[in-house]
Amino acid sequence: MAGGLEYGTECFCGDVVDIETAGSTVRPESECKTVCPGDSRFYCGGGSRLTWYAWSLEDPLYKWTYASGNNAGSYKFFVPGVVVPLMTTVGVNGKITFVEKSGTGPPNSTGAFELDPSLAGDFSKAWRTMTGLKTDVFCAAGMTLPDKVGRQINVGGWSGTSTFGVRLYWPDGTPGAPSVNNWQENAAEIKLQRGRWYPSGMIMSNGTMLIVGGQDGSNGAPVPSLEVLPRSGGVIDMEWLRRTDPYNLYPFLFVLPTGEIFVGYYNEARILDPVTFETVRTLPQIPGNVNNPNAGRTYPLEGAAMMLPQYAPYSDPVTMLICGGSTNGASLVTDNCVSIQPENPSSNWTIERMPSQRVMPCMTALPDGTFLIANGATKGVAGFGLATDPNLNAVLYDPSKPVNQRMTVMANTTIARMYHSEAITLQDGRVLISGSDPQSNAYPQEYRVEVFEPPYYLNGLPKPAFTIENKDWAYGQQISISITAGGSSNMRASLLGAVSSTHGNSMGQRTIFPGFSCAGNTCTVTAPPDAKICPPGWFQLFILDGPTPSMSTWVRIGGDPAQLGNWPPSKTFSKPGI
Repeated sequence: MAGGLEYGTECFCGDVVDIETAGSTVRPESECKTVCPGDSRFYCGGGSRLTWYAWSLEDPLYKWTYASGNNAGSYKFFVPGVVVPLMTTVGVNGKITFVEKSGTGPPNSTGAFELDPSLAGDFSKAWRTMTGLKTDVFCAAGMTLPDKVGRQINVGGWSGTSTFGVRLYWPDGTPGAPSVNNWQENAAEIKLQRGRWYPSGMIMSNGTMLIVGGQDGSNGAPVPSLEVLPRSGGVIDMEWLRRTDPYNLYPFLFVLPTGEIFVGYYNEARILDPVTFETVRTLPQIPGNVNNPNAGRTYPLEGAAMMLPQYAPYSDPVTMLICGGSTNGASLVTDNCVSIQPENPSSNWTIERMPSQRVMPCMTALPDGTFLIANGATKGVAGFGLATDPNLNAVLYDPSKPVNQRMTVMANTTIARMYHSEAITLQDGRVLISGSDPQSNAYPQEYRVEVFEPPYYLNGLPKPAFTIENKDWAYGQQISISITAGGSSNMRASLLGAVSSTHGNSMGQRTIFPGFSCAGNTCTVTAPPDAKICPPGWFQLFILDGPTPSMSTWVRIGGDPAQLGNWPPSKTFSKPGI
């Protein structure tokens, strides 16, 4: 790592190899004649001259691990695609919904499909064409509801009526068995209060849905407000969204263990009261690049965000992680991740350099508590034809390691995954990689679907297995499971929230390691204690034997406190009840 100063106040950072690549030469110290403004005893470069410094301590500032063989994971072709998806969602029926923006596929496309991963080896059976979408889902938000059947909801869209869209799907069928339900939509009966293009959505601790931000259709005026579904009062204007438009789209939303709401947008973050939505505290500005501290993290300067794992007994503050992004103007892509513990009033952002620059990354939580960073580009910003040089490398982020030693360079893909790509974790622990719609002559629309196989999938160790009867958990409840494969002495459990993946935003993401104990082959999982630690919803339950996860089972935690099972009040929509 190296840094340099020119003209006294201009600062540059990079690596020693950058100096060599540029063909620069060492010049006499006497040619650096500009006095440092902070200390006149020293010179800080000169005209076309850098006074430069290199990190010389024995331990480097950051250490990346370079994995090989099975430890690097592997990209594998999974199934031929039938759609270039805008969004993918893992359903509680074990299948994956793909929705596309209007005009992406052939003229007769319905815009919605469902993939059964268990049938990926038989293309004729793997895909199901879905119907029911009435408006364009282009740049909508998606969530899985905490009702008893795990309906999926998609809100917002591209223009006109689409921006008000509310669309619901009741997942049915099981892996290997047909599904028949379709999307349902009727704008005459249920719609958003404001049209929203590029909004975000989140299930709050009370079980209602928070919808934040967006624009009034394609490149339209900002919609700097939030609203709640089912409708509760009017929209609430947010000055901070108005002020930072258009760089705050698809903001990052998370419920904190205090019950308050973390929101990250552009290069800012704040905590909101969950009732009034007033700002409780404005967090320090999110750091950007060394050459532009105002680099952004949300669309169109698109990065990705995760909440790091929560561990029982949940006494430690949570950490928010944001990786990648880009800058206005020159579109200099970000090469770092930043993290903060927002509940700690004195906390500030920690910067960790990534092995490569990345805009439009996708990040997905894995059952062992690590995070996969994939997809995106090394130049440009998000949008059609606005990025080049795809980043083909995967990176594994392990928060159990020391800061600046958490990233491992993993395997490469051969497929460019640019704008409109996705990554979601399957029930077997692999990561489904899909999409890319850059609308560029350099990079095609991408129909092929891949999986990334993490090291735990390739380690050759036997996979644990379990059975469970109670799949509908109350907070604090102790649930019994039976281990049918693996040794219980080295086991733990993890819970991954149901995710909708689009534009680097994994709506619904949460990783929890609940209390877990075993006596022989009977183990007990203790559900999280309340809706602040764990907002009501659906989670994949994994059992891990050492590093190796089982197939997951879907469980619901916290019930349906907002009674979404009876919503919406319309005959058009099928409702499962409470």
